[in-house]
Amino acid sequence: MIGKSRDDSAAAMAAATRFGAPALDRQGAATTDGFSWRLATFYAAMFVFAGIALPFFPVWLEAKGLDSRATGIVLAVPMLMRLISVPLIARLADRWSAFRTALIAAAIGSTLAYVVLSQVAGFVPILLAVALASAATAPGMPLTDAYALKGLGERGRAYGPVRLWGSVAFVAANLGAGLVIDRIASINIIWLLLAALVMVAAVSLMLRPLAAGVFHPEHSSSADRKLLLSPGFWSVTAAASLIQASHAVYYGFSVLDWRAKGLDATFIGGLWGLAVAAEIVLFAVSARLPKRVSPLGLVGLGACGACIRWGAMSFEPPLALLPLLQVLHAFSFGATHLGSIQLLARIAPDRQFATAQGDFATGLALVMAGGLALSGVLYADLGGRAYAAMALAAAVGGAFVLVARRFVGEQLA
Repeated sequence: MIGKSRDDSAAAMAAATRFGAPALDRQGAATTDGFSWRLATFYAAMFVFAGIALPFFPVWLEAKGLDSRATGIVLAVPMLMRLISVPLIARLADRWSAFRTALIAAAIGSTLAYVVLSQVAGFVPILLAVALASAATAPGMPLTDAYALKGLGERGRAYGPVRLWGSVAFVAANLGAGLVIDRIASINIIWLLLAALVMVAAVSLMLRPLAAGVFHPEHSSSADRKLLLSPGFWSVTAAASLIQASHAVYYGFSVLDWRAKGLDATFIGGLWGLAVAAEIVLFAVSARLPKRVSPLGLVGLGACGACIRWGAMSFEPPLALLPLLQVLHAFSFGATHLGSIQLLARIAPDRQFATAQGDFATGLALVMAGGLALSGVLYADLGGRAYAAMALAAAVGGAFVLVARRFVGEQLA
């Protein structure tokens, strides 16, 4: 697993046994079935879409006539839709070992939903269309992470070096979209998003199926209760959710704020790309991190990085300082993500891989939805000083890291 490269082989053996497949067969198959590069390509396709949507979807909403408050509400809808679609789809994927099928269905559904979104106008129609699209897109990332952790674990491969290609694609999409959007009307951003989703749907068909497990309803029900009643799971979820939700003002309004201050889309794309480049470096070296850097320690580093980053942003720093603050994304997002993914993989009950990822994503979505909705109000009233509230959210997340230390195993804390 990430951060403990010497333990990769043992983790693969345990994962293979856990999922009902001989470990040696799984590792031998890794060199012939192309699982890792197909998965890396799928991550890349998904993050091309994310690399356009996160910074520039608010610009499209502005072009459609929505103000900052309405934009905040629309941006919160995808997080709320996760409360419905992610737990349901994740449990079905676990129950029937249908990870690949669920990912293909989500990719195709997302593409069709964005066709609908491209044809609507006005706050309420856009809100409803985004809700429809979000029901399809929301399960994508937690399902992909569950699929990746299960498949890579069976094959003795680390998660970080595969996942980093998603971040590489995110940077390329930031830069490429910035160049294109400087030369087209903002109203046409939707066509870039739709083209990216067509690519995601096409690449999803290349994914390899995972070994089917045997479904025992009584075991699934017991494991589900064990997960839902786990204080370790919920304290980790609270910590990571608050730290990730502290990015709400950045995700929703940094582009609008920087454009209002005279920065062009190309430079803004570069700033977003720099943040993810720092994240890529962390992912690339994650399998070689010292053994003393525990998963929960990574989440704690994320909280510290987020507090520093958003605290500084609340003082409207000079242009020269922005690149340095963007590098802190390696901690505020990257370390938080890596640490929480490792924790979930190790504390999830048997046959609850997708469920653990889905419930974690649901908790994160709920907190993020509140953060995004609140960020619209805060940004409208305070401008860049709204980042101070984000620093506070990260600090509370750090407090939950301390709570989690009481419930997770010593080797994870």
